[in-house]
Amino acid sequence: MSKSTTQDSMKIHGMFRVHIEEDGKIVGDSGWHENQITTYGFNNFIVSSLGSIAGSAYIGWAALGTGTAPATNAQYLPGENYTNGSSSVVRASVAAATSSTSKALALTATFNSTNSFVTSTGANISNIGLYNISGPTTAAGSLFAGNTYTSSALASNQNVNITYSVSFS
Repeated sequence: MSKSTTQDSMKIHGMFRVHIEEDGKIVGDSGWHENQITTYGFNNFIVSSLGSIAGSAYIGWAALGTGTAPATNAQYLPGENYTNGSSSVVRASVAAATSSTSKALALTATFNSTNSFVTSTGANISNIGLYNISGPTTAAGSLFAGNTYTSSALASNQNVNITYSVSFS
């Protein structure tokens, strides 16, 4: 009798895109960039969630920042945007979470200029991250994933729209 083994392997591939919008028109586009899932992201957002294990997390908020790519063991986005130098962060609620195919998750969020996520013209953004539930102004929660893109200057009257895709294959 012969034995056969079946091996399943799974790859997770994430991508993101950042659009800067003014008066309903796209005035800046980062293009698609590869995502980096943190160790915490793998352990708590994916593995623990599959087993419904205590401490598991889900994506609820997006953040923008001025820093570098997060380390693989990072729990926070380097240089996350703050308003008026206060200790309050400005995060956007993930407004839509859809499964675009049977193996992909699409997430979108908007940073509205009316929420004062930048307070002066010329502010730069250069990284992005996704967090678990922590609220729009609390510097808490844990980072699922993030990465950098070419730095972009913002005006205080501009919105930033983000699209994230996490694909499983």
